[in-house]
Amino acid sequence: MQQAPKNIFEEGQVLLINKPLEWTSFDVVRKIRSAIKIKKVGHAGTLDPLATGMLILCTGKFTKRINEYMAQEKEYTGTFTLGATTPTYDLESDPQDLKDYSAVTPEQLNTIAQQFTGEILQVPPMHSAIKKDGKRVYELARKGQTIELEPRRIVIKEFEFTRIEMPVVHFRVVCSTGTYIRSLANDVGKAAGCGAYLNSLCRTRIGSFTLDKSMTMEQALEWVKEMKNEE
Repeated sequence: MQQAPKNIFEEGQVLLINKPLEWTSFDVVRKIRSAIKIKKVGHAGTLDPLATGMLILCTGKFTKRINEYMAQEKEYTGTFTLGATTPTYDLESDPQDLKDYSAVTPEQLNTIAQQFTGEILQVPPMHSAIKKDGKRVYELARKGQTIELEPRRIVIKEFEFTRIEMPVVHFRVVCSTGTYIRSLANDVGKAAGCGAYLNSLCRTRIGSFTLDKSMTMEQALEWVKEMKNEE
């Protein structure tokens, strides 16, 4: 009796996806799950809808590797906008509390970057998926409730401002898992005395996986189709 041919996606595949802007990480999972026709698909670390860049997807038996990938070092590039804050620390909500940023100098920003380099304590954003007493804190935040979140120990290995076009500053960060770049933007704004929020974000690396090796959604779906044709 002949054995049924093995499904390569059930056996396990790692897909490196460049997540499109405004897609949730689960949107990507759902699209790939639908294309490969198996349920066992997961991602190794959420990207917010307004972020782009590296999303690692694991299928079948390789979903066991997700925690291993999630624990690896991350690299991000993006922009902060100085002179205002937002409730979500990014553009998911409208800028408010506008302040003058004209006194902020490149030297001051470089000093601030050094202050946030190394092992630091970071308070996660109120609008995040962290659970408090069994409920996700963003659900409580949307109801207007203020929740005290405990600071978490993280490591910022590298943090630099690569271009300054006030009020927009471009940055690169290499950090440990569990780091919220939105919180970093807010903390930088506090240190500068004028407020700041995350304007754009791209994850360029997870461990040894780099963005230049990733596929667009269109390329990923085309690759899936080719792999299924070869089965």
